[in-house]
Amino acid sequence: MTHKLTTIIPCKDEELNIRPCLESVLDISDEIIVADSGSTDRTMEIARKYNCHIIEREYIYSADFKNWAIPQAEHEWVLIVDADERVTPELAEEIKQLLKGDPKQDGFIIYRKNFIFGHEVKRSGWGTDNVLRLFKRDISRYKDMRVHSEIVVESGRVGKLKGKLEHFSYWNFGQIIKKHERYATWAAEDLRDNGVKSGFLHLTFLPMWRFFRQYVIQRGFLDGIPGLIVCTISGHYVFLKYAKLWAMRRGSKQPDPEKDRKAG
Repeated sequence: MTHKLTTIIPCKDEELNIRPCLESVLDISDEIIVADSGSTDRTMEIARKYNCHIIEREYIYSADFKNWAIPQAEHEWVLIVDADERVTPELAEEIKQLLKGDPKQDGFIIYRKNFIFGHEVKRSGWGTDNVLRLFKRDISRYKDMRVHSEIVVESGRVGKLKGKLEHFSYWNFGQIIKKHERYATWAAEDLRDNGVKSGFLHLTFLPMWRFFRQYVIQRGFLDGIPGLIVCTISGHYVFLKYAKLWAMRRGSKQPDPEKDRKAG
């Protein structure tokens, strides 16, 4: 028995990514859902040329958005591919062969090749990066977290695939700054909601430790300048996350000197 597959591609303003992403999944998908959150560029125009099922909704955070999209899949097996990712031919063939049989697992972890500015980063922890993206629709959902959430498969039967996704994470510093600003805010909110407090050590030691761990212990220095950039921005992200948490708990709102005038 061959199982049919729905591929879900969450996106917003991805006109430079959506075509190669779609073309990487055409051969394995019986249904392609493009879940858009308000694109204003040519993303939707390009997607419509591929006869995709397009659904649209406001984006709150990743887990919330993807959990909204998953139940709309027509088929039992679902593959989630972000617009800045590509399914390699090896991974596509592995998925095709897997779904031709009777998979003994209900979800599968996929490793990723990560790129920054077009250069593959093999170390700094990026070389072992993996995500659970192929799963059964009705027993799998993302944890309700604002950032860094992962799929939970109710049965617990999870395997690993050999083929990889290619992940073209950043092409310019504007993308890095925009993503870190958003993700650090969400991460700080998650920490605040869990009762975590931010202090001197969080703002000094933890960012330096993140850089040292990735650059020295995980040998990021062997990736040259791209490795240095990755480790530095990782340390900065940790600082930003805990700085935002401190501001949420201890910061004061700017006073509005016009408040009384407006009321009058």
